[in-house]
Amino acid sequence: MSPVSQERETQVIDAAPKQLYINGQWRDARDGRVLEVHDPSTGKVLCTVANASPEDGWDALKAAQAAQGDFAAMPPRQRANILMRAFELMHERKDDLALLMTLEMGKPLTDAAGEVVYAAEFFRHFAEEATRISGGYQDAPAGNARFLIRKEPVGPSLLITPWNFPLAMGTRKIGPAIAAGCTSVLKPAELTPLSMLALAKILEDAGAPEGVVNILVTSTSGKVMEPLIRSGIARKLSFTGSTPVGKKLLEQCADKVLRTSMELGGNAAFVVFEDADLDKAVDGAMQAKMRNSGEACTAANRIFVHRSVLQEFSEKLAQRMAELKVGRGVDDGVQVGPMVDASQRDKVKELVDDAVGAGADVVVGGEPAAGEGFFYPPTVLRNVPRQARMWTEEIFGPVAPLTPFDTEAEVLELVNDTEYGLVNYVYTNDLTRALRVAEGIESGMVGLNQGVVSNPAAPFGGVKESGLGREGGDTGIDEFLETKYIGIAM
Repeated sequence: MSPVSQERETQVIDAAPKQLYINGQWRDARDGRVLEVHDPSTGKVLCTVANASPEDGWDALKAAQAAQGDFAAMPPRQRANILMRAFELMHERKDDLALLMTLEMGKPLTDAAGEVVYAAEFFRHFAEEATRISGGYQDAPAGNARFLIRKEPVGPSLLITPWNFPLAMGTRKIGPAIAAGCTSVLKPAELTPLSMLALAKILEDAGAPEGVVNILVTSTSGKVMEPLIRSGIARKLSFTGSTPVGKKLLEQCADKVLRTSMELGGNAAFVVFEDADLDKAVDGAMQAKMRNSGEACTAANRIFVHRSVLQEFSEKLAQRMAELKVGRGVDDGVQVGPMVDASQRDKVKELVDDAVGAGADVVVGGEPAAGEGFFYPPTVLRNVPRQARMWTEEIFGPVAPLTPFDTEAEVLELVNDTEYGLVNYVYTNDLTRALRVAEGIESGMVGLNQGVVSNPAAPFGGVKESGLGREGGDTGIDEFLETKYIGIAM
């Protein structure tokens, strides 16, 4: 892939929408505020975008409320057609969307292009699900009545997305909302608003009616979103982000008993048994650890390797990590971009320093890169002890911490020794052990001999403090549907 010219970067940034999208109109914030969007590879300002006020939030929610009745009544095929057209437009505009994402978030251009394709797939998947919403009809046990079961849209929905997958986390929520017949107000992360604003333009061009999708960018999330959550107008909140923030939002949702979906923090374990194919395990570890430069809730946060193969595995993994090219995501051959901002880079450094201070050995990496931008090199640590902070805190960076284990029972206890339960990974060639361990693991998802589990056609979500509900699969649309029972006397 050839380096991207400065002229091309400027062209894509200039063409990106930078206003709020409310009731089918592009407009500035009511009070004229703006916020800066930065390039994490340089720290420089890319542009400014409209910064929504609480009044803008009310405008967006009222627009969603006004549009809800007609949109719920729209035939499912028409809603599906909107999603399919948006799917096609995302592919047509893939190059621009990928570059825009790389510039505001930092991930390599090849990864960003992959995310565009992945994100678009949620629209195609839920376009197909829109026409499959079904209910039921049955006899009452006593025979004196009939039960008619109907699925109806929940209603106006609030959607909050993170910065690490700025397109895919949006389509994963907007897709089922539109398919189910729900209008929405979406707030993207302030660090990466451009991708979601570009998606709003695509939905507009795909024929989404006014008020069906509204986009609020704001630097004051609490002031803008909390009144909407407590309003009694919104009937659903779908949030992807940290567990502490998710808990606060759940408290706010309790006020009006909102339907909630929560995809929260993770502390994924990656287990390598002594009988595993080590080369495949290293491949899987690279995927589970280095996807999105480790800035993912599904990233391997604790890597447990059987003591008999720890040395060999760590050497193979360190070699692969050392070979990765770090740099601006738009440059030729770059495989690892910067952390999203200075605070994220500094947190990674703190966690590595803490682990080394607790007795971990640095195999490769271990120090932040010098120069501009928020870079941290791919790092492998060996013999990370349980008292290290990264045992319980998400690293969210390109750091692979290895810890030895001796028995299956021991590693299962280690894997489950966390309040989180999003995803875990297991590598073994023993089928019986694989199923036994997978069933014993406390998480919503398990990858057996694979380092990536995310798929639009599969239910994504966790247990314990990793969240509530599922996104994707044939269950994702159910999060936006209520079940109505109609009793019919006979």
